[in-house]
Amino acid sequence: MAEIPLYFVDLQDELDDYGFEDYGPDCDSMRVTAFLDIPGQDNLPPLTRLEKYAFSDNVFNRQLIARGLLDIFRDFSQDEEDFLTVLAIVVRLSEDAEPTVRTELMEQIPPIAIFLQDHRSRFPMVLSEHLVPIVVRYLTDPNNQVRKSSQEVLLILMEQDLVFQHDIEKKVCPILLALSDPDSDDEYKAEAASVICRLAPVLSKGTVERLLLPRFCELCGDGKLFQVRKVCATNFGDICHAVGREATEKFLIPKFFELCSDDVWGMRKACAECFMAVSYNSSPEVRRGKLSPLFIRLISDPCRWVRQAAFQSLGPFISTFANPSGVGLSIREDSTLSVRPPAQDKDPESTRRAPGVSGCAGASSVGSTKLLQREPAPPGDTSHLLCPVESPVQGSVLAGAQLTRLSAAASAYPKHPDAHSPLAGSHPGPDARACLGSPEDAFSGFLYWRTPLPDISKDLEQLLGDAGPQDEGGGRPETERGSRVARSKIQEVLDSLQERMMSDPDAQAQVQVLSAALRAAQLDSVNEPEPRPTEGLDGVAGSDPGPARDSQLALLAMSPHSELSAARTLQSTDPGEPGSGTGDPPETQWRWDPMPLEENKSKFQDIIPQPLLDEYVAMADPARAQTVDTDIAKHCAYSLPGVALALGRQNWHCLKDTYETLASDVQWKVRRTLAFSIHELAVILGDQLTTADLVPVFNGFLKDLDEVRIGVLKHLYDFLKLLHEDKRREYLYQLQEFVVTSNGRNWRFRYELAEQLILILELYSPSDVYDYLTHIALKLCADRVSEVRWVSFKLVVAILQKFYSSSESALGLHFINELVVRFRHCAKWVGRQAFAFICQAVVNEECMPVDQFVEHLLPSLLSLSSDPVPNVRVLLAKALRQTLLEKAYFRNAGHPHLEVVKETVLALQSDQDQDVSFFATLEPKQQNLTDTTELEKQN
Repeated sequence: MAEIPLYFVDLQDELDDYGFEDYGPDCDSMRVTAFLDIPGQDNLPPLTRLEKYAFSDNVFNRQLIARGLLDIFRDFSQDEEDFLTVLAIVVRLSEDAEPTVRTELMEQIPPIAIFLQDHRSRFPMVLSEHLVPIVVRYLTDPNNQVRKSSQEVLLILMEQDLVFQHDIEKKVCPILLALSDPDSDDEYKAEAASVICRLAPVLSKGTVERLLLPRFCELCGDGKLFQVRKVCATNFGDICHAVGREATEKFLIPKFFELCSDDVWGMRKACAECFMAVSYNSSPEVRRGKLSPLFIRLISDPCRWVRQAAFQSLGPFISTFANPSGVGLSIREDSTLSVRPPAQDKDPESTRRAPGVSGCAGASSVGSTKLLQREPAPPGDTSHLLCPVESPVQGSVLAGAQLTRLSAAASAYPKHPDAHSPLAGSHPGPDARACLGSPEDAFSGFLYWRTPLPDISKDLEQLLGDAGPQDEGGGRPETERGSRVARSKIQEVLDSLQERMMSDPDAQAQVQVLSAALRAAQLDSVNEPEPRPTEGLDGVAGSDPGPARDSQLALLAMSPHSELSAARTLQSTDPGEPGSGTGDPPETQWRWDPMPLEENKSKFQDIIPQPLLDEYVAMADPARAQTVDTDIAKHCAYSLPGVALALGRQNWHCLKDTYETLASDVQWKVRRTLAFSIHELAVILGDQLTTADLVPVFNGFLKDLDEVRIGVLKHLYDFLKLLHEDKRREYLYQLQEFVVTSNGRNWRFRYELAEQLILILELYSPSDVYDYLTHIALKLCADRVSEVRWVSFKLVVAILQKFYSSSESALGLHFINELVVRFRHCAKWVGRQAFAFICQAVVNEECMPVDQFVEHLLPSLLSLSSDPVPNVRVLLAKALRQTLLEKAYFRNAGHPHLEVVKETVLALQSDQDQDVSFFATLEPKQQNLTDTTELEKQN
């Protein structure tokens, strides 16, 4: 009864008087205003009768006219004068005092607008001059339902591009600006803000930026009504997308900061939900220098709902740092990833280079790539550590990796000393500066991203000179003096960072590291033991470890991620340890512990801000499910391919442990999410990492629950094609396990398997297909569910095509013999019917030579004419009449088997079953295989 309009109850007697006893809500073919066409009714013409009912005192009559306006426009569109009269009636009806009439009228505007658009040659300005003003006027209607209807209609008209640009600027925008004025009513203001946000995506960029953007910024700071700010925060991403990057950074980002700091937690939650859209429309510099610290604040928000929304948006936000071209990938038009041809890669070997390890040539290529792809930021920008890495060869940031950016002298020190190189005793070799090459290669983008740090290269040289050869008898005074000089230099660097400490998070990190180094140096100066004579040491390593250690700490502290390395360096050079200050060789005394490199490698990178990655990795911690969100692990798994794309395959080590943790999560929906995206992750990582890290997880998913296995199965072909041929063959036997499911009624699982096998055929040789896949295909063809059988018949045809296209006729003949034994001589009529359909599909697809078909399949097919089951003979009649006889080979009068086929068709035409005779007599039509399949499903 909810579908019956109210006016039908009260108007039923009146409609009965007009001869509409059968009129009701189910009478769709009858027009609502059909009573206007009845001759002799009140002796009035239809147009006059329309006017009478449009302004009747009975509100239901007016509702009836409003609901039937589309039919009225169609009826009176032939005569221009009558049409103008109808328009005048509509305008008067729009001023009706009854809200239900105005609502009914507004709901008819979209179909009327489409009708006028189809006849715009005859009515070019009707919509603009008569209907749009009604819609705009209803935006200020006192009735809430009428206003809501007008807002929806306006949005529909804008989406369909039915409103002229002039009307938007002169009629629509002014009324929205008036309703959203600060002095406007609160209810109107909130609704106007919502309309502005919803219309912005369908308007031109210039219109939004020129007319609506200033008002939107005002609404974001509305301190009177939090609902207005909530609307703005919810739709902030759409506005950013509508105005573009420049306007977003200039006008919207400051407002976004205000909304993220709002006292109402719902505002902050809405900002967290739209954070990815805002980041997508921001430059890399703003994304790193401003949005990243802001997002960290949202993650640590005191409100749990804000933190929950922030963690859900963390992965999508990190994905906006992605540069697919940097990892040899490209994005298709359907938004899927594909491997870019090697010819398009600037450095095809770079993706296989170990992260953080490169020679002079590698460093030069990286530097030139940065020079081409990165635009210098304005001087004074403090987002140097958050700048995007465009080159695919840029790996993890390890301890001391920033030294090459400080000065030419500092570049002489090795970035990654190994276990056999004296760290503090490393001096520039004869070809150390040859690694810089040309001035272009020596370019350092670091100087353009922040205020340069003080150049301490000369002081370092002085320190190294002071720590040079000394007398064997005692070097303590020189040691203390060198330590004081080193501590003074660290203090100078600390003083220079104090001014930028409040505005630059990186400066804060450096201050913390340098302070720790200064305290350690001061402690060592007090507790340092007496030096012992040493022989055979190189440079400062042999004479005095004190100043060398202090200078080393000062260098390591320049890196924002060197806190761990500095601590390990202090530990490895502790004077109290055995072997320190002894006469051991340099490789014994200054033994470099490789653990800092390994630990840093698993934690640090320079693609995205490190705090964001740390928070994302922590999402896989089961403890977060108790404190943040029970589904936090699922959100982490859902966005993991996007995060991996942003980091690149060279930084996969940052996510490897997280991925393995999620893959073994106790919640099957987490594992299911990973299973559905493992093929995309394989594209991102490449074949080597896929084989090493993803294949074990893939194997685990194959043995998981059906809810998880279906994710692997749906993209089985996409994953297997990325593996090497030898690795791919290992899965041939495991494909049979997909036929068995924990729930036998889960027929869609087997249906998906058949569809994937059709694609997988191209990945294996004909012999492998015959040995492993034909048995699966035959089993699926005998499935209990018809949907599975129909798609399996296509699989059989694809297998035959594989054999004969590869010139493997012997394999094809063996497979045909199995088809004849299993289906033609099947005891069940369903199997014999399947054989008829397979033969029809083979002929229709031409997957094998015709002479082979005639010799090996046609006799068995024709023998079905005497089958006792009519359903089998029906399909045989269709196969012969609609497919076989339409082929040119069988239309040849000299064909030896033509007479046999015609005799079989004549016998089927005289069959006792009407359906069999009907399809045997039916004239052939150009029907595709799908149409035939649908007919068979009906049988």
